[in-house]
Amino acid sequence: MKLKTTILAAAIGLAGGLGAFAAEKDIIDTALEAGQFKTLAVALEAAGLVSTLKGAGPFTVFAPTDEAFAKLPASTVEDLLKPENKEQLTAILTYHVVPGMVRAADVAGIDEAKTVNGKMIDVEVNGQSVKVNDAEVINADIAASNGVIHVIDKVILLQED
Repeated sequence: MKLKTTILAAAIGLAGGLGAFAAEKDIIDTALEAGQFKTLAVALEAAGLVSTLKGAGPFTVFAPTDEAFAKLPASTVEDLLKPENKEQLTAILTYHVVPGMVRAADVAGIDEAKTVNGKMIDVEVNGQSVKVNDAEVINADIAASNGVIHVIDKVILLQED
């Protein structure tokens, strides 16, 4: 456990330490500025979640990159963006958001977290690797004025009940 905490504390140090959490831009603007979340931005707009993630928060967003969305089967994103699939899209996107601020150092003590859509995601720390369900966190603790973004390499899909 001490090793996990040390590794995660080092990750925070690489992300700029606690001072990095004094960001001026909200989660949406921070993600847009990064340039690797275009698909996520379009999906959030289609689901009507942009204003929520521009709100006070705090929120923890596990943000799939454009490459992560590209790993989905062909036409999946296009189908989800259709107005008739808004409910399903919203459920998937809110499965990537945890209420509150969960920084890298905080995951050492948890093995699951409740998402905004009410379902649990698994959190697994293995050495320097952190996984959320089957997605690996590839960049942690990107500060925003209303929360934190953790970049993930896959879209985490809802688990069947």
